Amino acid sequence: MLVIVCFYFLPLCNTVIAIEIGHFFFIKIFSKFLDCFSVAEKMVTRTVDLRSDTVTKPTEAMRAAMATAEVDDDVLGYDPTAFRLETEMAKRMGKEAALFVPSGTMGNLISVLTHCDIRGSEVILGDNCHIFIYENGGISTIGGVHPRTVKNNSDGTMDLDLIEAAIRDPSGEIVYPTTRLICLENTHANSGGKCLSAEYTDQVGELAKKHDLKLHIDGARIFNSSVALGVPVDRLVRAADSVSVCLSKGIGAPVGSVIVGSKSFIAKARRLRKTLGGGMRQVGVIAAAALVALQENVGKLESDHKKARLLADGLNEMKGLRVDPVETNIVYVEIEEGLHISAGKIVKNLEERGILVMDASPSRFNSSFNNIQSTDSIFVNCCSMLLREGKVKMATSGRKI
Repeated sequence: MLVIVCFYFLPLCNTVIAIEIGHFFFIKIFSKFLDCFSVAEKMVTRTVDLRSDTVTKPTEAMRAAMATAEVDDDVLGYDPTAFRLETEMAKRMGKEAALFVPSGTMGNLISVLTHCDIRGSEVILGDNCHIFIYENGGISTIGGVHPRTVKNNSDGTMDLDLIEAAIRDPSGEIVYPTTRLICLENTHANSGGKCLSAEYTDQVGELAKKHDLKLHIDGARIFNSSVALGVPVDRLVRAADSVSVCLSKGIGAPVGSVIVGSKSFIAKARRLRKTLGGGMRQVGVIAAAALVALQENVGKLESDHKKARLLADGLNEMKGLRVDPVETNIVYVEIEEGLHISAGKIVKNLEERGILVMDASPSRFNSSFNNIQSTDSIFVNCCSMLLREGKVKMATSGRKI
């Protein structure tokens, strides 16, 4: 049996946990980490929520911006704070226009349905991508769009020849769906936060143009990719006709995503947003927090990536553990067969000790870190402590993360 542990690192979110696995599973190191902040005495009542990198809390600057936000009716197109956010995001992404939406799922749904505005259209996308797996089949159930999957490689890419082979021959339209769109995901979460290069995206874009198709990028963590690759974010999405960008993951806003594209695309998307119930009237209250996140937290992502690599390097020194190469803020740890530990058992034991994580399958769970601030030196010291104790325990009572 293979158990995969997923760690997310976020701005201002530098919690570290250790998991001990022997004949039984339990937690003992977490309180030592909290000692660094002189809050260990709160462990009895404190709940540490590591279920996802979406469970951040607004900063004081965000709350202040929300309290003083200038607002109007955004459904009528007059909310000034939402307009500022959309203008800023369009500029950063190098696109003509943008639209604020309640969630990444709605952003992707609107984008797909805007491009595939005829029922029975087909979209080519990865078999391990977020749109296909985690968005409730909305493109099919709501839009009548047929997904045609291509195998995702371990780095999140799809082979170009397989993408091209999946494009339907227009001469067979009497029996086939009509291919209209290709979707990519950057970073690719299920591949461990892997980055898609600008060159690869350009190649997919050229392939789309060759066959008169559109290209959409699910850019939920596109800023992580930009920082990790050292490539401006507008360059990463230059080939795309549309991009959805999540504001409530790595950069820590409480709510929302933004879609970017051409003016005509956004005009159609705005109507679909209303159809789907995404018009939010005085939306400037939450757009204000998103503006703060965009302005203050993008620059902090490199620190998160550094911490993720530091932890991965230490874990890779332990027998019985395999860690995928780390590119951004996600660390996948594979526990080798023979330990007979299920994700459900891990989740239950963590919850009993006030630590919440999420199991994705019987052999996989993930965790995300947030709301505990620390300096790099504290983080390094804590990682060293965890790894030292882990090596000792591995020699005496099993394996430990």
